Amino acid sequence: MSTTQGHHASKERFLDAALQVIRSKGYMATRIEDICEEAGLTKGSFFHHFDSKEELALAAADHFAAMADRAFANAPYQKVTDPLDRLLGYIDFRAAILKGDLPDFTCLLGTMVQEVYHTHPEIRAACEKHISAHAAAVTRDIAEAKRRYAPSARWTPESLGLFTQAVLQGAFVLAKAKGGPEVAAQSLKHLRRYLETQFDRISNQGD
Repeated sequence: MSTTQGHHASKERFLDAALQVIRSKGYMATRIEDICEEAGLTKGSFFHHFDSKEELALAAADHFAAMADRAFANAPYQKVTDPLDRLLGYIDFRAAILKGDLPDFTCLLGTMVQEVYHTHPEIRAACEKHISAHAAAVTRDIAEAKRRYAPSARWTPESLGLFTQAVLQGAFVLAKAKGGPEVAAQSLKHLRRYLETQFDRISNQGD
């Protein structure tokens, strides 16, 4: 392995460790030593890559968002032609990945922004950017479904797109409070049922 490859690999280990530890302990309780222990690397190596825990958090937000983007871009629902079925498939996909321990499926961005929205504005802004970007991707399918199946509805695709993310983030909070994914899965079932009520396939099937 070249020096450049080794440098990249060690940085990736720190970022992966940050995802695990911060989702387990929260941002404020996480120490640099915890990240190093999880990554199996030294504190000296940490400071070779990052100047501070905050800089790591900003990089981890980008890292988490990029991983999520790849996962959703390759998800089965993306191949569905009908926009409403694609939207509902997105919800089904979110439900299907509620597996493993809480740090394995909860959102790093939501975890951090709840703690630092006032004290660390740069981290808050990074989390907001990525959450909003994901909501915008969902909104594109909602907008297409609205044109086809709910053209007269008074709600906006943007508001419904953000609502889906509000339910998801709230579901993660409940999962943490309850100690397991079951409550989150139930919340997504309710979200799916609600979304179905906002579109009228029968009246607009010829559009």
